[in-house]
Amino acid sequence: MTRPVRLAINGASGRMGRALLDLLGADARFTLVHAVVVPESTRDGEVMFPGAANPLRYAHDWSHAPAVDVVIDFSGAAGLAAALDHCQIHGTALVSGTTGLDAALEARLAEAGKHIAILRAANFSLGVAVLARLLRSAAAALPAWDLEIVEVHHCRKRDAPSGTALALGRAAAEARQTTLEAAAVYRRDGQTGERDEGSIGFAVVRGGDIVGEHTAMLVGHGERLELIHRATDRSIFARGALQAAYWLAGREPGHWQLDDVIATSH
Repeated sequence: MTRPVRLAINGASGRMGRALLDLLGADARFTLVHAVVVPESTRDGEVMFPGAANPLRYAHDWSHAPAVDVVIDFSGAAGLAAALDHCQIHGTALVSGTTGLDAALEARLAEAGKHIAILRAANFSLGVAVLARLLRSAAAALPAWDLEIVEVHHCRKRDAPSGTALALGRAAAEARQTTLEAAAVYRRDGQTGERDEGSIGFAVVRGGDIVGEHTAMLVGHGERLELIHRATDRSIFARGALQAAYWLAGREPGHWQLDDVIATSH
């Protein structure tokens, strides 16, 4: 586009929403035109960037949203459903990192991809997207090698394995023409016996304030290949989401992936 992309943020008061706002002040590619938060998260009429030339007030819904090119959503199931309604009505592209959706909302998103451009990811790190691409190639090229995925996160993380580790396992399984459900091994203790051929093992470490580390380890006889990504700054996820939004604005309808962004961005 010759003009800045008109951007809306859904979930602007959350951790990712605040990270996006911190970056947007110095990103000339975008004009922030709308920011939706849950009513209890801000005072009535609270203004973002109060010292800016064009201050923007937080909104509690989409009823008075101006024209938008793309929405970035990091909210929850209800917030995503409302944003999806708005995007479908107005033909607006949607980037979403919201997870934990029920089957009904997943079905709605699948159908919406026939009419608007949608890009969803559990992890918006561009480095992780490249890691997944490399892992797909390595898993296919070395089909007989044992594959283990190790993920490390801070002590407050509640789910295990991480969504990113599962996405990496799924990419590797598909490259080997199987499914993660068929290949995954999430627990080993006691008398486990020999390793099952073709299995994908997962190991989890929790401690301190580690942002996130993922290692895909392919082990053959006498040699080992390790593909590693380490995150040291949470802003990488917001940067990736902005890159995805800039790339998605104006795209034709469909379900796009972060891999599409890194494949065509230079």
